[in-house]
Amino acid sequence: MNQFIKSLFFVVPFFWMTFSNAQNEVHTEEVKQEIADTTFVNLKDYSQDFVYDMKYATEDNFLKAKVYDCAECLLRYKTVQALIAANKEFMKQGCKIKLFDCYRPLSIQKKMWEIVSNPEYVADPKKGSIHNRGGAVDITVVNAQGEELEMGTPFDFFGIQASHNYKKLPISVRANRKYLKSVMIQSGFNSFDSEWWHYNLKTGLNDKVSNQKWDCN
Repeated sequence: MNQFIKSLFFVVPFFWMTFSNAQNEVHTEEVKQEIADTTFVNLKDYSQDFVYDMKYATEDNFLKAKVYDCAECLLRYKTVQALIAANKEFMKQGCKIKLFDCYRPLSIQKKMWEIVSNPEYVADPKKGSIHNRGGAVDITVVNAQGEELEMGTPFDFFGIQASHNYKKLPISVRANRKYLKSVMIQSGFNSFDSEWWHYNLKTGLNDKVSNQKWDCN
């Protein structure tokens, strides 16, 4: 009997220590929050490796008007992941993505339509564009010195020369466009034939048009 009691005194503290350790492990274990693919996030919160020239937050655009409150790049989380993957490929060659435009709230699309009501230049807000869905980016590539690779036309140049199908360009320009396009395609984006700078995430059209507002603070 005494031997049994001695054994019991040994087991109880051992059980209590094990239980306590288990409790501590539960409380100290880091909780990882999963983000839904369609959640809007700020690209800057996930990478510092991009260059920004957010044209519509300035008057340096074809509208000749500032229509964004601030120069932030919001996108769906899945678009951000794909864009970071593409940028890592460019960085292997000493280059980086430079962003001109990202997500565009529907209210901004309406404002742009009021300024230029021409579907050749601005998507009709009644239909919305993939920019309004958080799945499109307007970009170019810069080299290690921060200089844009020559693409033949400026951003938002509305002429046949901006098309991927236009061939009357120097070999170096065609090579730069091909480089941009090939990396973006392999990273999950589709090109837009008439604009060398515009890329859509392949799954982006499945998302709804949004009027999500960005935080300018």
